[in-house]
Amino acid sequence: QVQVVESGGGLVQAGGSLRLSCIVSGRIVSGYPVAWYRQAPGKQRDFVASISSSGTTRYTDPVKGRFTISRDNAKNTVYLQMNSLKPEDTAVYYCNSPGASWGQGTQVSVSS
Repeated sequence: QVQVVESGGGLVQAGGSLRLSCIVSGRIVSGYPVAWYRQAPGKQRDFVASISSSGTTRYTDPVKGRFTISRDNAKNTVYLQMNSLKPEDTAVYYCNSPGASWGQGTQVSVSS
């Protein structure tokens, strides 16, 4: 059974940075795509970024140039480095991989 656990969220001021972590169990993370999503209050869960098994990354337009997704194969962990945070980035952030159960997510709150 593939499971994910997200961590690293918090409260920061606009312009600040956070690094989210996604620990994947039950699967070798380098062999599968992993993606980050976010869900703001009252809104649907949206795609943020992904990294393929070959290392190809993809981002939604609002975070391009500010967020970076990366992978540490030794730790079986995928990261989301978030810089120049904006209040509109406030959301619960989730990671997922095909066939995995959704985790609890991690709250990111950005104050203006």
